[in-house]
Amino acid sequence: MGTIQQQHRFSAEDRRQQIIEVATDLFAGQGYEGTTTREIAQQARVNEAIIFRHFPSKEDLYWAIIEQKIRLGGTKNRMREILEAGGTPRETFQKLVQHILRRRIDDPSLSRLLLFSALENHTLSSRFFKVYVTEYYELIADYIRQKVSEGSFRAIDPVLAARGFLGMVVYHSMIQDLFGGCKLNDYDPVQVSEVVTTIWLDGMAATQFVDEEQEKDKIALGAEAPKKQLRKTER
Repeated sequence: MGTIQQQHRFSAEDRRQQIIEVATDLFAGQGYEGTTTREIAQQARVNEAIIFRHFPSKEDLYWAIIEQKIRLGGTKNRMREILEAGGTPRETFQKLVQHILRRRIDDPSLSRLLLFSALENHTLSSRFFKVYVTEYYELIADYIRQKVSEGSFRAIDPVLAARGFLGMVVYHSMIQDLFGGCKLNDYDPVQVSEVVTTIWLDGMAATQFVDEEQEKDKIALGAEAPKKQLRKTER
């Protein structure tokens, strides 16, 4: 009787959100195939029919979870703000790296949900790629096209370049969060953003990007060269 009274206190929207939260934990821990709607109903303390009242199928529930996480994360809008802010390429891409990494650190369950969907090879993985990932690629690709036209970046396929950049960031995140890399090296997002951006920009630049420290190293090496040549002459 107490359970029934508790159910009546939930509005339809609150009940829907409760189901999403319970299902998120189960899907992220067990995968899509490893989780049943009956198990979700038991954990949420509702009749299984209540789940299908809110979500026509298990796949619709899984997709609703992904959509909510993307919406709350605001990644697309934040990426657009960073790319349109007018900073230098180095500032721009460092901020992109930091945003993506911090977002994934704050909510690692999204990475797990997407990895499960890809490994289990169901349609949600390709659907996510088409609806969301291609948008991220295009946002960065548009920025790259602009820099190519200005002569700052070398002529290169902008979408492939965008994939390369995001690939570095996402792979680092997966190693840290999913495969336990953080237990060995707990890298700070700022440090990662500096390294990733330097590597990527060095490959993209029409003329080499050189940091002050790099310039000092070159000067020091240049000063050593005559000394080495002198020693060879003396011999």
